[in-house]
Amino acid sequence: MKKVYWRPKGVSNNALLVIAAIALAAVVVVEAFPEPTSEGYFQQMLAASELANSAMTALKEERERKRIKIDPIADPSGSGLIGFPVTEITTNTGNLLAKQTALNPNWAAVVVKMLHEAGVQEGDTVAVGASGSFPGLNVAVYSALTTLRLKPLIITSVSASQWGANHPNFLWIDMEKALFNRKLIPFRSIAVSPGGAEDQAGGLSEEGKRVLWSKLKRSGLPVIDPESYAESVVERMALYRDAAGDRPIRAYVNVGGGTSSVGTRRSKFAFTPGVNRATPPKAALIDSVMARFLDQDIPVIHFLQVNQLARRYGLPLSPQVRPAVGTGLVFQQRRYNPQLASGALAAVVGGLFLFIRSGRGRMALQSSARQKDQLEPTL
Repeated sequence: MKKVYWRPKGVSNNALLVIAAIALAAVVVVEAFPEPTSEGYFQQMLAASELANSAMTALKEERERKRIKIDPIADPSGSGLIGFPVTEITTNTGNLLAKQTALNPNWAAVVVKMLHEAGVQEGDTVAVGASGSFPGLNVAVYSALTTLRLKPLIITSVSASQWGANHPNFLWIDMEKALFNRKLIPFRSIAVSPGGAEDQAGGLSEEGKRVLWSKLKRSGLPVIDPESYAESVVERMALYRDAAGDRPIRAYVNVGGGTSSVGTRRSKFAFTPGVNRATPPKAALIDSVMARFLDQDIPVIHFLQVNQLARRYGLPLSPQVRPAVGTGLVFQQRRYNPQLASGALAAVVGGLFLFIRSGRGRMALQSSARQKDQLEPTL
């Protein structure tokens, strides 16, 4: 028969309450006082955000030079990167709050962080699917690519949704060219496409299509002119492959909801905002550029559902002024303070020892209860 060296005696409810209070207080203290630690690539994140800030200023100047009015209600920060509710090249509805939230240079730090999470290193080749719908995020992506000295292969869908780069004289390809001419970025798109439904400018009027095709031809960039959605996906993948040559593509970055890139409306919300490493079951049923890269085990960074991403990385929603460079929780990694965590654990273990193992705590509670009884007046 085995000997029982110690068996706990009955523990009073008061003792259990005290132990629970100690444990609860320990959790509250550890949660309330985390240890902020800067990311190991803090300087890259900061440099990318500074470049994005300079690029946003340059684009505002370019818009003013073109004498395109900035609406102070739709664009309270005066960025110049908010378009109009309706123009001849507006493809579909857009979320104004999301477009305003994207006007933050610190999104470039988010892009740097995600690229590192995807395993991208300096000098790597990265494929990009840009959209005219989110010029603010495009600026962030281009700034991060430039800062990390990557070799981007960019295909841009030129048309845009509401509030995006939808002014015929100030499309994203115009903005990209302005940043390139000012030597803020060292690259341009390898090809452009109409965008819109089926990547064929679907949703535009005949006049809108005429204006858009005129801009595409004058861009001087190769133009994708697919006869169908499926052909657009195939042609894009071929362009990326040919442009990469012998260099492996290490990641794919998608900005916005371009049909060929993300698939149909059903699939584009199936992908997780941020870094994706596997195709979701719903998205796997629909062919898309994102799904094809994931099938090749190439990570995909998906920039959609902007407000959700902003909450995740501690960036403000719809800022009324342009946020300062270096602000936002993205620049810090929340980690529990090891000293506080050790102290909290010691307090809980000590409470268990006092009230269960040694019995001293229990005796103290019993003594306190007897004293209280003695002090109570008798009737």
